Amino acid sequence: MNRLLLPLLAAALLAGCPNAETNKPIPAAATATPAPTASGLAAQLARYHWYLQGATDAKGKRIDALFAREDKPLQLDFTNGRIGIGNSCNHIGGSFSVTAEGIEIGSLMSTQMACANPKLMALDAEASRRLEGSLALLLAESEPPQLRISNRAGDTLSFRAEPTADTRFGGPGERVFLEVAAQTQRCHHPLIPDMQCLQVREIHYDAKGLKAGTPGPFQHFYDAIEGYTHEPGVRNVLRVNRYAIKNPPMDASNTAWVLDMVVESEASAK
Repeated sequence: MNRLLLPLLAAALLAGCPNAETNKPIPAAATATPAPTASGLAAQLARYHWYLQGATDAKGKRIDALFAREDKPLQLDFTNGRIGIGNSCNHIGGSFSVTAEGIEIGSLMSTQMACANPKLMALDAEASRRLEGSLALLLAESEPPQLRISNRAGDTLSFRAEPTADTRFGGPGERVFLEVAAQTQRCHHPLIPDMQCLQVREIHYDAKGLKAGTPGPFQHFYDAIEGYTHEPGVRNVLRVNRYAIKNPPMDASNTAWVLDMVVESEASAK
């Protein structure tokens, strides 16, 4: 297994740190791989969503506070010099830069939403405290890649990778805003009896972020929007990325839609 290693971890981390799934040391690579440039490593980090799969403190004890959401593990995203931390109570973000010693994460800021679950509320502080400042970083070129981050207190966090939509579809998507009506409607599909379709229309915004023009009528939407689950009775405006699919299977759509964020949401009878 080839490895991309930044100097601060050195050989001890390669040989002695336990694997989060097997609790066995990860063997050192048989042949050395030149360390990537800072820009190359940042680009590699940006290709994936990173999901927490293991976390231990300096004594090797599991950091339970970081697993408040077992169904949705803590998520890291690295984009254009910014790190985003998701699947916590609030969304947390800040700047980052790759250094000769590892990675430097600036002061982290978060939204101010309150969560009923106290463990989920505490997750924000627990994650920020361990993922801020000068950190050692190990990126293993496995399939999928694995990321390991260690801080000066001795905490070690390991992450599994899932390709971003840009990575899966071979490039950045087209940004589109879709208004989704509160109610679905029955629509014809040759293979799905009594199919219910979302009612969707595209809307546009000007340079000031104000709605521009008059949207057209709602139309049947036969595709799925990855990451979006419709709740009957709730109207939404979605910011999505639209991707062209090369060589789609027969009878499959040649377009993929991936949710970026929900811009508006309101209960509505229509």
